[in-house]
Amino acid sequence: MAKGSLVFGGAPIGGLYAPVSDEAAAATLQAAWDAGIRVFDTAPHYGVGLSEQRIGDFLAGRPRAGFMVSTKVGRRLVPATGPVDGADQFYGTPALRRVRDYSADGALRSLDDSLRRLRLDRADIVLIHDPDEHMAEALDGAYPALARLRAEGAVGAIGIGVNSASLAEWFVTRCDLDCVLVAGRYTLLDDSARALFPLCRSRGVAVLAAGVFNSGILADPTDGAQYDYALAAPGLLARARRIAEVCGRYDVPVAAAALRYVLRHPAVTAAVVGARRADEIRADAGYLSLPIPDALWAELAGL
Repeated sequence: MAKGSLVFGGAPIGGLYAPVSDEAAAATLQAAWDAGIRVFDTAPHYGVGLSEQRIGDFLAGRPRAGFMVSTKVGRRLVPATGPVDGADQFYGTPALRRVRDYSADGALRSLDDSLRRLRLDRADIVLIHDPDEHMAEALDGAYPALARLRAEGAVGAIGIGVNSASLAEWFVTRCDLDCVLVAGRYTLLDDSARALFPLCRSRGVAVLAAGVFNSGILADPTDGAQYDYALAAPGLLARARRIAEVCGRYDVPVAAAALRYVLRHPAVTAAVVGARRADEIRADAGYLSLPIPDALWAELAGL
């Protein structure tokens, strides 16, 4: 994975916030591929397997050495006994429900199921997903199981995928990880993960910055904007609008500044950007080459 690259985030094509058709998902993945994106991040959580299935279908038949796939463990999928539409804000999904399981056996079973949906025999990256209330179980169960798979060559790299910088630090300190995916904690609105970066650099842990738009508010700070998967508070919305106003004076889309901001840090290897439409991922890829003056960064730093 090249420094400064983009990773396709698979949550939106799993039906996050609204259903996505098979055709729209395939078109979005094709647009990502056409833009040069070759790393795809997904998880059982994203549409209870729908994201993994769609990414697997898209990549089927392509040379295996030509792409990387990251998936996650910590949520096993089992048949649902009641309505599932809208569960965890995913729509148009299969009739499955999530069961938290950070045990060694649970991690291995989850990964086996993911590989079947992805139509792969190995994953390039496997992350322990959101173990906030299951830290001890993940440390004693999922982590050593994944470490064994890595040692055997059955997975390429292992890490953790979280929404909390302090949680990431807890695991980086205790585990031999290759990477951390931190969502929403290093952005123009929240840079709390900055304190984590020196530790990651000292231990050779790559940082994947996800949630760079903080659920959309940094892409379109209008009324009703989302922040961390919920309606943005008025104060946050006002701050996002001030950021957008500064960007507007330099004729730079606020989304471009949000993406390029995270990639400027030397600890950040890549940014994970989710998209549900082809035009969204094309725009994100285009932001990588957009000229952004140093004066904009200086002004944003003063907000």
